[in-house]
Amino acid sequence: MHLRSIRRRYTYCALLLALSILCTVWLDPSEIGSSILWSLVIVFLVGLFILQSQKLQTAKLIWDNRILAVQSALISMSGRQMEKDMEETVVSTFGMLIGSKIYRWGLEGVHGVRLHAAQMDKERMYLTFGDAAQTMRVELLHGMTQKQAVLDAAQKLWHETGVRAEITGW
Repeated sequence: MHLRSIRRRYTYCALLLALSILCTVWLDPSEIGSSILWSLVIVFLVGLFILQSQKLQTAKLIWDNRILAVQSALISMSGRQMEKDMEETVVSTFGMLIGSKIYRWGLEGVHGVRLHAAQMDKERMYLTFGDAAQTMRVELLHGMTQKQAVLDAAQKLWHETGVRAEITGW
């Protein structure tokens, strides 16, 4: 599960931070060298803890507002080869989770990453998203066998993101 690995990293970071604070208090505070070293470790771990906390919150936001969950994805960036990921992929109003990787869109305003296009056929769903500097295309094997299920997913995608999916091959 996506959130499990992200939550695990968050917990490990919190434990390391608590352990370093405990070590700082436990060791002799009159030794300047060790106090400075432990203080730098604590500052680094606080920054890492904040980053992991933000990543966990974003992953929860995507997971709680999911539109579609599929089993595999093919990822291609503009000008690069495709990368295949067999972990579960969640498409949401606010982005996409592929394994423990987070791709966000629509959260940074007009100039941020946005979902540009969606196409669906009998087997696959293609999403194109990015900003002015970089565009990514993701191919998802959705596994929906009935046309009505594809139409419902396209309708929900349009309602939640404002991007109308082009449906072909039916």
